[in-house]
Amino acid sequence: MKLKAWIEATRLRTLPVAIAGIVTTLGYNFLNHNVNWLPVILCLAFALLCQIASNYANEYFDYKAGRDRQGREGPRRGVTEGDLTPRAMKTAIFITIAAACCIGLSLIAWGGWWFIAVGLAVVAGVFAYSTGPYPLSTHGLGEVAVVIFFGIVPVCLTYYVETLEWSWQVFRGGVAIGLLGANVLIVNNYRDIEDDIAVGKKTLAVRFGRKAMIALYLVNAIVAILLMIPDWYLTGSRRWLFIPVLIALGAIGLAREMNRKQGAELTPVLGKTAMLMCLYSISFAVTCAINSALQSEM
Repeated sequence: MKLKAWIEATRLRTLPVAIAGIVTTLGYNFLNHNVNWLPVILCLAFALLCQIASNYANEYFDYKAGRDRQGREGPRRGVTEGDLTPRAMKTAIFITIAAACCIGLSLIAWGGWWFIAVGLAVVAGVFAYSTGPYPLSTHGLGEVAVVIFFGIVPVCLTYYVETLEWSWQVFRGGVAIGLLGANVLIVNNYRDIEDDIAVGKKTLAVRFGRKAMIALYLVNAIVAILLMIPDWYLTGSRRWLFIPVLIALGAIGLAREMNRKQGAELTPVLGKTAMLMCLYSISFAVTCAINSALQSEM
C-alpha cells in the first residue's frame, strides 16, 4: 500500500512535462550540430527530481494548509488520506531536493559558478508553488510558474550548458514548451474546480470558470505551435510540418474531451495532454537529428 501511495504522490502522468523541455533543447542542439550528452542527461535528471519534489511539496503543503480533503476528484493524496505520514512526506521532499542539488552542482563544470544561483532559484520555485506568504498555486499563478520553470528555464539553461550561448530562437522554444506544460495544469485545475472552491483555492479555473479554461487550453496549444513554426522549417523540409498540424488537432480533440467530461474522468485527459507535449518535443528533436545527419553526409 505504501509503495502505491508513493507512486501516486510522484504523479507519473505529470513527469513528461519535465522531460519535454530537455528533449526540445536537444532539437536545437542538433540544428546547431552541437550535442554533448552528459550535461543533457544531468539536466534531465535535475528536471525530473525537481518535478517530483514539487509534486511532493504540493501534497504536503496543501495538507498542512487544509487545502486538501478526503475523497477528492483527482489522484489519491496519500498524506490527506492517511496512507503516508506528513513526516515521511516532508523527509521525501528534502531527500529529493538534496539529490537534485547534487546533480545541479555538477553542472557548474559546464555553466559556471553562477549556476548555484540558478539552482537556488529553481528550488525556491519548488516551494513557492505551494507554500510561503503567497503560494502561486492558490492565487492563479500556477500556469505562469509552469511556463517559466518547465519551459523557459530548462530549455534555455540546457542549451546554455551545451553551447555557452543564449538564443532568442531557443527562448521562443522555451515559451512554447512552457505553454504546452501549462495545459497540463489547466486540465488538473479544471478537474479539481469543485474541490478547490470548497477549500478556498483560487486557481485560474476557479476564477474564470470552465469555458475560459477550455479556451485558454486551445490558445496555449496554438500559440505554442506557431512560436516554433520557423524552427520546423529549419529541420530541412516542409514535409515535417504535418507534425505540428497533428499536434494542434490532438489538442483540439483533447479540449473537446475536456468539455464532455467531469471530475475523475478528466485524469486520463491530463495524462494525454502531458504525453502530447512530450510527443511534440520528441518529434522536434528527432526531425532535427535527421536533418543534422543528412547534412553531415553531404
